[in-house]
Amino acid sequence: MKLRELRIADATRVAEIEAVLFAGDSPWPRTVFAAELAQPYTFYVGAFTGEDDDELIGYAGVAKLGPRDDPEFEVHTIGVDPSHQGKGVGRILMDQLVHAADQYDAPMFLEVRTDNIPARRMYESYGFFTLATRKNYYQPSGADAFSMMRHRASERATS
Repeated sequence: MKLRELRIADATRVAEIEAVLFAGDSPWPRTVFAAELAQPYTFYVGAFTGEDDDELIGYAGVAKLGPRDDPEFEVHTIGVDPSHQGKGVGRILMDQLVHAADQYDAPMFLEVRTDNIPARRMYESYGFFTLATRKNYYQPSGADAFSMMRHRASERATS
């Protein structure tokens, strides 16, 4: 497996995986991913099979928001092709996102479906905790989400 920052040309494959993973909840189309990948405040990384970017098997994206001297990071998405789930790909991608936030000593936020136990466990292993429940967050399914937060590295070090 190889990791690299995603490019606009990767948006089609990312949207294909997204459509499978989030079929009941308005998955982002290619155009949204292409726009996200073009933004200067986002970082998207992909996991590929082989040395030559043979096949994109997972993706993750985060946005750096707020003031330059005190930013926060918001996880926009993370997904792994179903045929590659359970092999640690999501954790490797998440490592990249938390590293980006830790470089700025910034807190991180995300939303996750309340019924997505594997994702919740992974996030909790990175120090995320639940702030609140957002009712009917995912549409059109109406599924609830937990809003989660991870403290900045300097706060985690002192607790």
